[in-house]
Amino acid sequence: MKTLVTTALALTAIVGATAGLAQDRPVQNINPYRHGNLAAAQSLTSQAFDRLTEAQIDNDYDLGGHVGHAKELLREANEEIKMAAQFANHH
Repeated sequence: MKTLVTTALALTAIVGATAGLAQDRPVQNINPYRHGNLAAAQSLTSQAFDRLTEAQIDNDYDLGGHVGHAKELLREANEEIKMAAQFANHH
């Protein structure tokens, strides 16, 4: 019984951590029909973010904070890509 409770708590923690990380995932909000290359680049930032999350899980979140920093840079890149699309829309 004790093992079952411990396992249930561990699974709950993993699901909660994964859900929290998914909230920070870069959004895909560029119209691919209007800005195909920018939308594709934005999609790639999301894919990279997901792979980094998988790496964190595979390594028990012990990657020296480097993956967290890389994920922050991907969020920033995603925002810059969005601003490029907005700039193109106005010029």
